Amino acid sequence: MSNHTHHHTHSDYSGTGNIRFAFFLNLGFTLIELVGGLLTNSVAILSDALHDLGDSISLGLAWYFQKLSRKGSNQKYSYGYKRFSLIGAITNSLILVIGSLFILSETIPRLIEPQPANEIGMFWLAILGILVNGAAVLRLKKGNSINEKVVSLHLLEDVLGWIAILIGSILMYFFDLPFIDPLLSIIISIYILVNVVQSIRESMQILLQATPHDINTERIRERIMSVQGVRAIHDLHVWSADGNYHIMTMHVVLNDTETDRIPVKLNIRKLLKEEHIEHATIEFELPDEHCHYEDCTS
Repeated sequence: MSNHTHHHTHSDYSGTGNIRFAFFLNLGFTLIELVGGLLTNSVAILSDALHDLGDSISLGLAWYFQKLSRKGSNQKYSYGYKRFSLIGAITNSLILVIGSLFILSETIPRLIEPQPANEIGMFWLAILGILVNGAAVLRLKKGNSINEKVVSLHLLEDVLGWIAILIGSILMYFFDLPFIDPLLSIIISIYILVNVVQSIRESMQILLQATPHDINTERIRERIMSVQGVRAIHDLHVWSADGNYHIMTMHVVLNDTETDRIPVKLNIRKLLKEEHIEHATIEFELPDEHCHYEDCTS
C-alpha cells in the first residue's frame, strides 16, 4: 500500500519574477558599462561589461528554465519540470568559469603594461553599478531555489567588483597607480572562480541524487520508529528535485495485522512535513511479509 504526501509552494513563481527582473536590469546596465568602459579606457570596467554580457545571456537562460520548472507533472515527466532549473544553474556556472578565465587571459598582460584610465568616470560608473546590482541582489535574496542562488552570486560578485572599482578609482585619482585597474579585474575573476565551484558541486550532487545536506536521515528514522505501531523501517531513500523540493521513499514494517494504518500514516506525514520532506511514498509491510527489493535490510 502506498501513500503520498505532496506540499506545494509558490517560491517557483516568485523565483521566475526575480530572475526576470535581474535579467532586464543586468542587460540594460551592460550596455551602459560597454560605453562607459570605452570612454574611461578602463579594462576593469570593460572586463566587467564582458562578464555582464555573459551574465545577461545566462540570466535569460535561467529565466527560461525557471519558468519551465513551474510546469506540473505529466506522462513524460512524472515529477514535473522542477529539475529543469538545474540546467539553468549549471549553464550559469559554466559561463562564469569561461568568462572569468577569458578575463584573466586578457587582463594579465595589461597588469604588466598598465594604461591610464579616467578615474572620475570610473568613480561614477562604480556608484551606478553598486546601486543597480545591489537592487537586483536584494530582490533575489528573497528567493530560495538553487537557480536564484546562482543568479544572486552573479550579481553579488558584481556589487563587490564595483565596490573594488570605486575604491580603486579613488586611489588612482590621488596616486599614480595605473596597475590597480587590471589588478582589480584579476581579483574579481579569482573570486568568481572560487565561489562558482561550490555552486557547480551543489548542482552535481542534486543531479546525482545525493542526500540533501539539510536532511538528517538518522533523525528521521528515529522519529518514525517512535511512532506507535511501527516495528521497523528499511529501504529509506531521500533526494532533492531542485535543491528545494525534497522527496523520500521508504518501507515501514507494522507491528501486526491489528495495527491501524491510518493514524500511523498521518503521524509519519506530520513528522516528515516538519523535516521538510515535500513528497513521500510509503509502503507498509507486515513482519512476516517478504520484501523483494535488494536493499530491504538497509
